Amino acid sequence: MYKDVLRSIDNIQIWPVISFVIFFSFFIGLLWWAFAADKKFIEEMSNMPLQDDTVPNEPLNTRS
Repeated sequence: MYKDVLRSIDNIQIWPVISFVIFFSFFIGLLWWAFAADKKFIEEMSNMPLQDDTVPNEPLNTRS
């Protein structure tokens, strides 16, 4: 049943090629960004979860 539905679509053979090209382009772009990104920016972003920017003894609710 599903084969008949897919066979009835014109030019169905191009869609796997298009999806592969999109995936491959995204992968290459992400790989290029990972190597070309500023190392200082990467280090700063990786340290963000470890930084404690809260002020001690500051009330959570600041409404007056």
